[in-house]
Amino acid sequence: MRTTGRLTTAVAGAALLLGCVAGPSAAHPAEAKRVLVFSKTAGFRHDSIPEGIAAVRELAAQGGFAVDATEDSTAFTAKNLRRYDAVVFLSTTGDVLDDHQQRAFEGYIRHGGGYVGVHAAADTEYDWEFYGGLAGAWFQGHPAIQPATVRVEDRAHPSTAGLARTWNRTDEWYNYRSNPREHAHVLASLDESSYQGGTMDGDHPIAWCQEYRGGRAFYTGGGHSKESYAEPAFRQHLLGGIRWAIGEAQADCRPENGYRPLFDGTTLDGWQQAGPGSFALSEDGTLTSDGGMGLLWYAGRSFGSYSLKLDWKAQGDDNSGVFVGFPPSGDPWSAVDHGYEIQIDATDTPDRTTGSVYGFKSADRKKRDRALNPPGEWNTYEIRVEGERLRIWLNGVRINDFTNTDPSRSLREGHLGIQNHGAGDQVSFRDIRIKELHGPR
Repeated sequence: MRTTGRLTTAVAGAALLLGCVAGPSAAHPAEAKRVLVFSKTAGFRHDSIPEGIAAVRELAAQGGFAVDATEDSTAFTAKNLRRYDAVVFLSTTGDVLDDHQQRAFEGYIRHGGGYVGVHAAADTEYDWEFYGGLAGAWFQGHPAIQPATVRVEDRAHPSTAGLARTWNRTDEWYNYRSNPREHAHVLASLDESSYQGGTMDGDHPIAWCQEYRGGRAFYTGGGHSKESYAEPAFRQHLLGGIRWAIGEAQADCRPENGYRPLFDGTTLDGWQQAGPGSFALSEDGTLTSDGGMGLLWYAGRSFGSYSLKLDWKAQGDDNSGVFVGFPPSGDPWSAVDHGYEIQIDATDTPDRTTGSVYGFKSADRKKRDRALNPPGEWNTYEIRVEGERLRIWLNGVRINDFTNTDPSRSLREGHLGIQNHGAGDQVSFRDIRIKELHGPR
């Protein structure tokens, strides 16, 4: 089933219920997503806060959501917070909420609320354990403002999908008291060799996301300076984080550790094309299907028990798929006849549409539809094979669970590939990576 764009066009405005909150950024329908920007400080105050608020208001007009802004912590009541799809902590510092306000915010998150932390949001509420877990890590210190290289680790999340693999920019680069990688999904990290003053032993996350106790949490360490909020790439990074936090875009924000690349965007070593057509490799590390029906398969070796992850994007009602469990062959039909295809196709029949095991088992279509981003936006598959069991996650949501019982096919050992389906079908892939598991063979 094809999804349509989820962004809502801005029309008539809605009246505010609290006088302590500044007016909305633009006129929006009552059902539009709404964000609260909170910028109270009880410690150091960044002079970029007004620019940050103005930038979020401008991004709201672009992203189709409404914005209120306040520094009044009395806005943190259960009743008022229910009006918002996410709360942006914009360079807050120190203890900014009392015990009652903290409990209201905890309840808001537990009931599915969104959190966006910007820069000094990590320098906030050190005695509140729930907040530390939500933000992901607390601030430790920082060197002088200077240029650095940001390594983009996830190029499917809406906050980083539009960035190159390396992002060179100037900011005040925070060091953190702990590394969030084990419990959060790291979107971008700093190359500590590219600047002076990094203290995280070469593994220095700077932006991350996570599902936290019922809610969604996104944090970016950027945003110290006024200039950040005029920087197009940083603005799109911030907009993508907000869109994910309010549920307007989907992504896999589960922690991801232990994977190694099969295709990292630079080389196709180990891969072979079977059958007609091809995949074009662009400078930004994206493979895009052309013609067919063929298969680009990993001939370097076969795999048994594993988790395969890859990012994909369809331009429209396009057809492609990911094949697993097939024997080595230069004939793409060998994969069709002896393996299994995890389908990419917006509008085919239930057992042949996105998330299905093609011809064998439909995805849970309600879950699939909620998890699926529309054409033109990136999605992430996890395909997990253990013995004869095949499970599929779309943007972090499990949508299919299939067990092979056909003696002429086996998932216990086989090759992997991506399909170029035919003329007019244009599907792109990025960052194909694998983690081998200890499980039944």
